[in-house]
Amino acid sequence: MKSQSRRGVLFLSVLTAAVAQASLAEEANSDEIETVEVVGTLRDFSALKHSTPILELARSVSIETADQFIEKGALNLSQTVSYLAGVTAETYGFATRGDWIRSRGLEIPRYRDSIQELFGSYNASRADIYTIEQVEVLKGPASVLYGQGSPGGLVNYVSKTPRDEQAGEVVTEIGNFDRRQIAVDVTGPLSEDGKWLYRLVGKYRDSDTQVDHVSDETKVFMPSITYRPSDDTSMTLIGMYNDTDSDSASQFIPIVGTLEPLPDGSYLDQDVYVGEPGFNRFNTESKQLTFLASHRINDTFKLQTTALWRDGEADYHQAWAAFTGDGNSRYLNDVVGAPVATGTTVPRSFYQADNTSEQYALDVRLSANFITGAIEHEVLSGVQYQDVTTDNNNSYYYGGGVLQGDFRYVLDLANPVYPGAPDQAIFDAIYLDNPEQNVEDIGLYISDLMTIGNWHLTAGLRYDDVENDNGSSVQKDDAVSLSAGILYAFDNGVSPYISYAESFETVVGQTAQGVQLKPEEGEQVEVGIKFQPDGFPGIFTLNYFDIEISNLPNPNALPATQGQQLGVSKLEGIEFEGNVRLGEFYLQVAASKLDAKDPNDFELSATPESNASLWASWEPESLNGFRAGVGVRHVGKSVSENATVRYVTDSYTLADAMLGYRINDHWDTALNVRNISDKEYLTSCLTRGDCFPGVRRTVTASINYRF
Repeated sequence: MKSQSRRGVLFLSVLTAAVAQASLAEEANSDEIETVEVVGTLRDFSALKHSTPILELARSVSIETADQFIEKGALNLSQTVSYLAGVTAETYGFATRGDWIRSRGLEIPRYRDSIQELFGSYNASRADIYTIEQVEVLKGPASVLYGQGSPGGLVNYVSKTPRDEQAGEVVTEIGNFDRRQIAVDVTGPLSEDGKWLYRLVGKYRDSDTQVDHVSDETKVFMPSITYRPSDDTSMTLIGMYNDTDSDSASQFIPIVGTLEPLPDGSYLDQDVYVGEPGFNRFNTESKQLTFLASHRINDTFKLQTTALWRDGEADYHQAWAAFTGDGNSRYLNDVVGAPVATGTTVPRSFYQADNTSEQYALDVRLSANFITGAIEHEVLSGVQYQDVTTDNNNSYYYGGGVLQGDFRYVLDLANPVYPGAPDQAIFDAIYLDNPEQNVEDIGLYISDLMTIGNWHLTAGLRYDDVENDNGSSVQKDDAVSLSAGILYAFDNGVSPYISYAESFETVVGQTAQGVQLKPEEGEQVEVGIKFQPDGFPGIFTLNYFDIEISNLPNPNALPATQGQQLGVSKLEGIEFEGNVRLGEFYLQVAASKLDAKDPNDFELSATPESNASLWASWEPESLNGFRAGVGVRHVGKSVSENATVRYVTDSYTLADAMLGYRINDHWDTALNVRNISDKEYLTSCLTRGDCFPGVRRTVTASINYRF
């Protein structure tokens, strides 16, 4: 339960502390240094729902533009954030089912144009990075702007939208693992007066992967149209269709043979396929419509609207090494207690699911810019509504019949021979047609950004009412969330700040006494410095944060008590980021350190204790059109532990590189290599007894024709 006294003290300290932040200088002294934008900028549909410069806000926001993540060779959403401080890009290694991004040790939700785009698991397609212009990670609790969500923050990506001038490109790409891809992006005016604009974005990919039998065939089509009847009004409608035929790259390989050696001292092939060819598949289809509107009423008021309809489905079949629980061996001989097969043979579970999701969302907000005395105000007030329905129907054939003495479907991981899958009649007999689950949420919020000379203060308040209907019961929750911050922008470019923010997330269920479980609640205090030297094309940020999450399950609580929600997690860390462009060179550096504990004082599972990265690119004027880049990414060790087992996944360091040559205004070529040394590594291992191999070396060559 939140401590009201702690909240009050923190709120008072936030509103009275002398701290600061400088605004990003849009122009450097033209006589000394060329003006260059070194980071992306926020827009009305970005993570903070307005275009106030990041360096005037007492919050941590990291931005990676499309130009930046393409330069680094990113192939999916997870890889776009692999050079950001405090962000775990690939928590569960090489993945095809989704993007599990963590910020400040916690998994964070996925948003597009400031509306949450994914709910639940395995019921929709992954976001495709060719459809977006930049990725933003808002770090820390954000319930004042977004309602229920993770205390770690959120990832928001901004869609490509129509442009004024006629332009287009065709990008062809080939790579290892037989990767072939073609993408098209065309935009421009539809009418002579420029009131109507269009954009067509499309992509087709056909690729194998580092895991045998796991392929990736993806089709994406995203048309959009903009109507601008005046300079004060703009309306954009974006449609999107995404269809992928693939399989699960996660094979859930046992601890023994990956993290730990087999009895003979050897290890398994990390990319062994544990599924069943002809049975396994992960096919997804998503359709959505997004509406973005902005209307300036007068010099004071501006109205903005984001609306989203999204429909997703997934046809998911997979076989994996049967889970035996709490780090116990998954090998067949240990399961049955007798030597019935080789020591590397595992029983397999078989799973079938047809999952769906449907979402309706609306966010209407009114911004007002005005002055009261010496205070400049930018007030953002809004109402947000979401209605999300998910459905998960499945068949789960645990162990493939091994517990009943049927060994037909076992697999030797060291020498895999695939015997086939059980008859469909077995799955039909155990099929669970689960009820649909519906979550309806309405929130009212207001936030005020106040400027008094060099002082920048923020204060926000939100009320949410949430209803969860799981088909058998209905649970209602409500929550009030607060945020506040203060920052001072010294004339020398140094801007210290302090902020406080809250989050909540509903928990469906009851205690042993029949009392409804309370929402999980997060509180964060963040102190930092943002530095943008006068006349210098670079920015640097350094921050310390302290997060407390309450109302968590506590497995150590006594039975028949309300201790099921006595648990508290504590997370604290430090983050540093810098972006600099000096003439022909661009440098991006990031580093972080994290201490994260669960309610039992165990380290948070699969959460690296640190990360660090450096990207440097060079585009010399003397070699017209040539460019090169090199990067290094370090991810610290992670721990998964409970009262009986403790697994430590080693740290790893990877190198990336890029070479490019712009032939002329129309033709451009590039070669990207990620994980140059083809390093084998594990990103995390779990107490349930499995590990996740990392992404092996990927090589992609592209030719871009612009017209």
